[in-house]
Amino acid sequence: MFGLNTVVIIILGLLSITAQSLRFDLQSGQTKCISEDIKSNAMTVGKYSVVNPSEGHSMPETHRLTTRVTSPYGNNHHYGNHVETGNFAFTAAEAGDYTVCFWAPDHKPPATVTIDFEWRSGLHAKDWSNVARKGQIEVMELELKKLYDTVISIHDEMFYLREREVEMQELNRSTNTKMAGLSFLSLMVCLSVAGLQLWHLKTFFERKKLL
Repeated sequence: MFGLNTVVIIILGLLSITAQSLRFDLQSGQTKCISEDIKSNAMTVGKYSVVNPSEGHSMPETHRLTTRVTSPYGNNHHYGNHVETGNFAFTAAEAGDYTVCFWAPDHKPPATVTIDFEWRSGLHAKDWSNVARKGQIEVMELELKKLYDTVISIHDEMFYLREREVEMQELNRSTNTKMAGLSFLSLMVCLSVAGLQLWHLKTFFERKKLL
């Protein structure tokens, strides 16, 4: 059973890790990748845009990006070539680290591209304002729905953590078994080498008639 501390950690993780909003600089000719651990069947949405260095003017050609979103097994979920802005949304079919990579084409002289990026997954990927507007539901009903979805997310996260724990235990057992086999093999090799050395010394001394 999970204790209160574990539940608190899971809730904090749902509130913080699954929602990223950041701004960063990218030099022309360089690549920056951002990863997010997402469990299977979880929804994720993201959007990105290049900050125009000259407000009121068109975006310069040096401030365009190539963007790719890949799954843990290398499957593409989004690709944008020579774009200023873009967004993606999908339901994760695989559990693990999903990666978003931004690449700024090389230019002379080099340019610095500033990017606004927002990435939300799980509970945070849902547009609650849109749900309220479409359904015309009362505030209390909306709050109850949020709480219900939060409980479901925590429940799913618990089982996901249990699965990861089982995987790590299996990996540890497998590693311990392999290490034990390697240790035994190393011991046998050492004993064999020691035996060969003794045999060689005995043969050498007998040949020299020292024994």
